[in-house]
Amino acid sequence: MKIGIVNDLPMVVETLRRVITAGEKHRVIWSAENGRVAIERCAQETPDLILMDMIMPVMDGVEATRRIMKLCPCPILIVTSTVTGNSAKVFEAMGAGALDVVATPVLGGKSGADGKELLVKIDRIARVAGIKERTPALSRTGMVDCPPPPAKGPHLLLLGSSTGGPQALVTVLQGLAREIPAAVVVVQHMDEQFTGGLATWLNTQLALKVRVLKEGDSPQAGVVLVAATNDHVVMRANRTFSYVREPRDNYYHPSVDVLFNSVAQHWQGRCTGVILTGMGRDGAEGLLALRQRGFYTIAQDQKSSVVFGMPKAAIEAGGARDVLPAGEIGGKIQILVGG
Repeated sequence: MKIGIVNDLPMVVETLRRVITAGEKHRVIWSAENGRVAIERCAQETPDLILMDMIMPVMDGVEATRRIMKLCPCPILIVTSTVTGNSAKVFEAMGAGALDVVATPVLGGKSGADGKELLVKIDRIARVAGIKERTPALSRTGMVDCPPPPAKGPHLLLLGSSTGGPQALVTVLQGLAREIPAAVVVVQHMDEQFTGGLATWLNTQLALKVRVLKEGDSPQAGVVLVAATNDHVVMRANRTFSYVREPRDNYYHPSVDVLFNSVAQHWQGRCTGVILTGMGRDGAEGLLALRQRGFYTIAQDQKSSVVFGMPKAAIEAGGARDVLPAGEIGGKIQILVGG
């Protein structure tokens, strides 16, 4: 891929250039010291991917992302060195169209941010950039939906997402009323260091209360719980949530499948499971398990998905009872839940 770097620190630009060059699959075609210059460079030669810093003079990364996505849209990956201090701006940029976020690599450092994670993110974006998949025929495969279990406790709403997920979550959850009698749990594929910032950002965007999920939490109406570590979230037999490391061989941590399967096993009330935009197959098996229990299941449609991988896999597996644009999912949930 042809990559553009937007960062005002020459040392960081050089570090990013070395990481990209070492990967041998991609090349840097230009760098820009602030957002305004980035817009100019992008208009002259639009790259396949931009690595965007947040805090810069003249024009910051949020405004640059917003303008680039309007003028010369291309995939944008946020690369930031101050994770905690920049979390609000990071998710504002993701709301403006940035796909994902990663910590700035430190070559030779002890933080673990040695460039490997950056290359993984770049490679993932490379696999999906510019690719539009044909929408498969919906897998209704003769499945007869079971009647839902009797109402017991709040309606439980489960949301799983990955690439493009933060904005999709806002779009869906903004469609819910503050007083909705539903408890919400979110699993978003994201590095642990950013999940607290995701909860904080969602709290500023929604009428519902949002916080990170804590060990032993129970579903609570009107509250959105966001998985907060790299461990999986599961529902226990007593219908509380817990963090577990197993299964370790699962590619995604936390895994949507692990949460959905545990809820299918233990939840005795009403439930709706939703798979949103993302790459891969995580959530397909779990959504099917929820549907087989009689719970209502929804997959985001291709047109509104940044990456159609996860919803497509769920549809093909027969797990999705309904396929909807992100902008219609909240309204559907409101009807299902009532209140």
